[in-house]
This record gives sequence, structure tokens and C-alpha cells, in this order.
Amino acid sequence: MAVAAPPQSETMQPHVAVLSSPGMGHIIPLLELAKRLATDHGCHVSFLNITAEASAAQTQLLRAPDLPPNLHVIDLPEADVSALVSSETPILTRLSIIVRENLRCLKTVLLDLGKPKALVIDLFCTQAFEVCEELSIPVYSFCTPSAALFTFSLYLPTLDRDVVDSEFVDLPEPIRVPGCSPIRPEDLLDQVRNRKSEEYEWFFLHVSRLPLAAGVFLNTWEELEPVTLRAIRENPFYHQRPAPPVYPVGPLVKVTEPITESDAECLTWLDNQPPDSVVFVALGSGGTLSTAQVTEVAWGLELSGQRFIWVVRAPTEADPSATFFNVGGEANDPKAFLPDGFLERTKEVGHVVVSWAPQVAVLRHPSTGAFWSHCGWNSTLESMTHGVPMIAWPLYAEQRMNATVLAEDVGVAVKPVADPGKGVVAREEVKRVVSLVIKGEEGKAMRHRARQLKESAAKALGCDGGSSYDSLSRLANDWRVN
Repeated sequence: MAVAAPPQSETMQPHVAVLSSPGMGHIIPLLELAKRLATDHGCHVSFLNITAEASAAQTQLLRAPDLPPNLHVIDLPEADVSALVSSETPILTRLSIIVRENLRCLKTVLLDLGKPKALVIDLFCTQAFEVCEELSIPVYSFCTPSAALFTFSLYLPTLDRDVVDSEFVDLPEPIRVPGCSPIRPEDLLDQVRNRKSEEYEWFFLHVSRLPLAAGVFLNTWEELEPVTLRAIRENPFYHQRPAPPVYPVGPLVKVTEPITESDAECLTWLDNQPPDSVVFVALGSGGTLSTAQVTEVAWGLELSGQRFIWVVRAPTEADPSATFFNVGGEANDPKAFLPDGFLERTKEVGHVVVSWAPQVAVLRHPSTGAFWSHCGWNSTLESMTHGVPMIAWPLYAEQRMNATVLAEDVGVAVKPVADPGKGVVAREEVKRVVSLVIKGEEGKAMRHRARQLKESAAKALGCDGGSSYDSLSRLANDWRVN
């Protein structure tokens, strides 16, 4: 496949390629990084798009008409992976196989682009290291989750070597990542809970390659994760590893999004609500609940009497990440699975949205008082950049780690407690946390802390000395002169 190199008028700009694995949680922050490099730092950017099994939302995002003129989306030839993966294949295994098969053309693409100054990849595109070593192109890794997960990832090979006879989730004590807050075994991300699984093998492979990176972008900023960032700079472990140079460049989140007719209806409903009064319930691009849990959430919202917007999806019994590869394409009828009469009884205080909502616009709205979230890192950053406290409802991946950090270290979230042995959060507990975060003193304290982080996030991104802006600017200048 022939890919055009940058036009002659743009060759004075450093040319950088950006590569994301599939999934909105990966594509959104890497696209935002690409936009920043293009608009704020004078780079020509080629965004390499893996089209295999792309969701409708991914395609819409990368076809947006308002991308910067010096940012070009390049579709990679689609490799057929139908014989290698299925809907039953776990997320990371499926992602890794899709990436592996679709990067067989990477060398040709990078040569056709004229060998960019650098390639930025996400954590699950590490097959690019071999290709770029052959071409002498430095590779930078964008760690789309938290800095806390990054340090755990650097520590994992040591943990794997030292813990021989048991699973990490069975350890009697929290895992003490050097210089960082301990991680309770029950909060560990899904991919490391069974060391005999293919998911663990893929995760271990990817993170063990982190030291090969010329540098690592972290989607965070000093005030959000001060202890972890200090540990990376000062703790001897990360210098002995050695860890690559780290560039905190966050929060990189969606700033705008297209507004559909149903989105406009949702925002109009918000316009008629009091300030800080609405709980926004949305469990990310891939999240679903069981039938029993959907029922308890509905009753809990109704019993609380608080205003809400609820992005509902058809329940699934086995896989809380069921819509990860289908976001934007699923459809469902809420009347088929919500309690009888729920929509009618709550129509004065609630607004139900099917499958998808304009999350950025809702979080930005002054009527939104809390975000009931799965605690994916993108959603977490969006909540913090708009000063909205959270109800932490983790579903999969590293979201349990994020939820604990947000509730116990950052102080911006409350974690509902499931009924022992049932794994379901009961309606009375839903009522309690919703009322607490909207009307309680604890909720007011969380809102105050979230608004402090909103201010610090804006300062970090500011072009007048912001720490994240300067971090990215220094690297762009290095690409320009080297």
C-alpha cells in the first residue's frame, strides 16, 4: 500500500506517527495527543488507524471534519482476523491478535511516510518496537491508564519473579509497588489475576517491553497523582530497571463531540434542572450490567428521589465489557429490561438515554452534580477536568484500582458496597450513595476537591508555563532539531 509522505510545505514540521490499538479508551487519548502535537507544537501527524473490527464510534471519531489540517488519518489495510478471534475471546487477547495481524504492513507504511521522526504507540502495540528498531525510528509509549498502573507494570516482572507459588490475588498482604500506594490483591486488574491465562501472557509481554521505549507519555498531571510521579522521579527502583523518560502530558480528553438530535434533547432536559442536582449514570464505551444489577440500580435511583440521566444498555450476564468492540452500534429497548413502570414513575426527575450520551457536554453542564462511572481512565479524567465528583462503579480491566485511588487517595469518589456473597449492589445502597454525593456533607467535600483538580488540570495544560504543556513542548522541540 502506498502512503503519501507529508507535502513539501509541511516538511519543516517534525513528522510524527501515532498508532493506537482498537477501542475508544485507547483511540480517544492518542487522538487528543495527535491534535495537541498538530495544533500547539507545530508537528505534522499521521494517525495510523487499525480498521479491523473497528466500532461505529471509532469510525465516526476518526472521520470528524474538524481535525487539524496537519493531522492525517491513514487507514491501515485490514487483515482478516475472523479465524483467530471471536466474540468469546477476552479483550486483551483479542486486541493483541488484531494488532499483531494488522501491523504486518507497518514497515511499508512507515517507509511510504518517509520515516517519521518518531512513532507513538499505546501499551498494546508493542510489536512496533521490532519494526522501528530496523528502521531506526524511536518509539514512544503512551500509557493510556493511570501513572499508578504504569508503575505497577514496571514492577510486574519483579513481582512475577518473586512470587512463585501463588496467584497475586491470593497474597495475604497488599502489593507494595516501590514508592507508591499499596494495591490490595482484590483491586488488581483482570489481566493479572490468573497467571496461567493467555490474558496474563499478553499483558506481561507488552509491559515487559516498556523499557524499550524512548519515552513514555502519561495521561496525568502532578496534582492528580503526586505520590506516583514523585516515585518515578526519585525511587531507586525505577532508575535501576531502568524506566524510560516519563512525560506527564495530561489530562488529554475529548474537548468537543458531535451533538445529535437525541443528545440535544438530553442537554435541553439538563437545562431545566437546578445546579449540581443531577447524577449522570454512564458506564463507558464498553460497560454493561447484569439483569439483576440493572433492576437494583433502577429501584435505587427511584428510591433516592434524586434527578438522574441514565445511559442504559441491554444487560448481559457474563461479560461486563460486552460492548467494547461494538460501541455506537448497539441498540436496545429499555422497556424490555427496566422494571415495569419505572420510566413512567420517574419521568419528572429522570431522563433515560439509550446506549450513548454526549458525555463531555453532560459533565460540563452546571446541572450535573455527580458522575456514576465505571472509572475508566478517560472518564475519570473527564470528570476531574469538569470538577464533578464520582460514584465509583468499576467493571473490568484496571478500573478497581482506579476506583480505590479516587475514593481513598484523591478523595473525589464514593464506592458502593455489594451485598456479601451476591456480587450485586442492592437498591438501598444505591439510594445511599446517590443521596450522599448529591446532598450529603461528604458529597460537598468531594465536589470541592474535584473543583480544585479542575483548576489544576487547566493550569497544567496552559501554554504559559503549564507542566503538561511544557513537557510535550520540550519533546516536540527535540524532534524538531534532531
